[in-house]
Parts: sequence; structure tokens; C-alpha cells
Amino acid sequence: MLRARDEMDRRYAEPLDVPTLAAIAHLSASQFGRVFKEVYGETPHRYLQRRRVERAMTLLRQTDRPITDVAWDVGFASLGTFSRTFSNIVGCSPSEFRAQHPPIAVPSCFIAAWTRPRTSATSPAGTVVSEKQEEVGAE
Repeated sequence: MLRARDEMDRRYAEPLDVPTLAAIAHLSASQFGRVFKEVYGETPHRYLQRRRVERAMTLLRQTDRPITDVAWDVGFASLGTFSRTFSNIVGCSPSEFRAQHPPIAVPSCFIAAWTRPRTSATSPAGTVVSEKQEEVGAE
């Protein structure tokens, strides 16, 4: 089941069908649908729709691309289906969502600093030493 879900996460923008996903999980199509819902709490179709909408939310926040292009980029074939599905999951239309979440201009150097993994070293006495303390002590 994890392999099938991972495949859905990787290829969310592509047309995916239950028989293909079932083959990945080594189950029949009917077994796959039942087991997927038992394990993840939603049908494979609903899971894929939700993943597409989550990606669309990111694109609507971070880009100024037309909503139609965003819908196609995340795998929806029609704007109507995208808008209806988006509204059902998020609670507002894609254009309302974009208006409520304008992009914030943050320099990439700040983003890199905020998202950089932090490590801490342990001193011989067993106390935690930050990277800054470690660099200062090395000089």
C-alpha cells in the first residue's frame, strides 16, 4: 500500500487508474480500493484529488499563474472539476484562496537560512554546544 501511495504522491499530475495502482500494491483492483480505504481512511480517488488540491494551493500562493494553468499543472482536465473539487476540500474557490493568501516576497537567502538543518554537537562534558559556540571555541 505504501508503494501505491508513494506512486500517487510522485505522479499526482498524471492520469492514474486503480488497476495500475493495484498492480503496484500486488492486489486486485477491488481489493486495492477496500484496503486503501481501510488503511488511509479515504478512497484512492479522493486521496489523489486531495494531493492535487494541496499542490494547487502551493502554486496559487507562490505563483501568479492563471488558475486554469494551475488546474492543468496538477492533473485536472477541466477548470470546472478543479474549482468544484478545490471548493469542496478547501472551503473556498481557488480565486478566493489566492486573494486570502497573497505571495510574500522573502529573499532566497532568508529562506535558505530558515530552512537550513541545525545540528548540535556534544562537548566532552556532555553538555550540548551550538554550532556558533563550537566555531568560536575552534578559533
